[in-house]
Amino acid sequence: MRRRPGHRPGAADHGASRPGQRLRVRRPQRLHGVRGMTGQRRRAGGRIFRYTAWDAIPAALVYAHLAALVVFFLAWPQLSWAARLAGAGLYAFAIGWNQDSISHNFIHNPFFTSKLANRITAFALTLENGVPQTMYAYVHMRHHAGNSDRPDAAGETRDPISIYRHGRDGKAEPMLSYVFMGFWRDDGPFEVARQIRAKRPAEARRALEEFWVMIAVYAALLAIRWEFILVLAPFYYLGQSLSFLIAYYEHLGADPDEPRATGVSTYEPIYNLVFMNNGYHAEHHYRPKQHWTRMASLRREMMAETDAAPIPVIGPAHFLGFLDPRTWRTPTAAKGRPAAVH
Repeated sequence: MRRRPGHRPGAADHGASRPGQRLRVRRPQRLHGVRGMTGQRRRAGGRIFRYTAWDAIPAALVYAHLAALVVFFLAWPQLSWAARLAGAGLYAFAIGWNQDSISHNFIHNPFFTSKLANRITAFALTLENGVPQTMYAYVHMRHHAGNSDRPDAAGETRDPISIYRHGRDGKAEPMLSYVFMGFWRDDGPFEVARQIRAKRPAEARRALEEFWVMIAVYAALLAIRWEFILVLAPFYYLGQSLSFLIAYYEHLGADPDEPRATGVSTYEPIYNLVFMNNGYHAEHHYRPKQHWTRMASLRREMMAETDAAPIPVIGPAHFLGFLDPRTWRTPTAAKGRPAAVH
């Protein structure tokens, strides 16, 4: 499961206190971890939003998603089985969508200036996605540490969800097993909390707070309307599997050892609109703190580096990556045909 506040930029000294004193101009500091985003840009969000007022959109969607889930629960007795199953399918899609757009962007650039508002939002994301947000953030940051790396001499990867972790001979695992086994391979919540606690005890406490609140809420829903939870359970699994499907094609054909090519991008416009520029995945791994509203400018910057390695690209949305012929030619542990996505 994935940041750190930035520093305030330095201000220029516009004058000298004594005649003859040299004018000193201090270079503005770069925000910690945010390349290409000036202090002025940081303040563009005003008093409410940390980076930009555009974050009002994902912030509103967090609570719209939660509200839709509450409405679905309340309306359940009046719905036909066809409507219930349609709603459950939408519930599954919403999990994959949220985790790879809203929740993901919140990890890298929390929306609000207020710590309390960010904390409340983390609880909302926990309840609607069924995953403690702080644990999700921790695993996601380990993903960035390894960039879907290949196993070392001991057979281990830094990235716990690397597509190579359960592959063979330096090749990625086949898509179907990665997608449908990923959920079951994840470390349990107490193991993730233990890993977090080793370096950040306060963060581990926050992670467990989210976990226990989630358990309490869903236990109450189970007691009130058990069939609602029973029907949604397999769709919850499908939603998590959708997130693994997206992750697979975000990295199949990438090069974990080449900074510009550790992810695979898609510039499909509707996907990037709905998933808040998640398609710019090579760019995102190149500069993880780049704000979601500025991914196109980062792409232009990278394209200007003419002597650098090419950015791996597919045509369709990541969750439809299996439709791109380039992915068919990429070798996996189950097929030995040599080729790569470029």
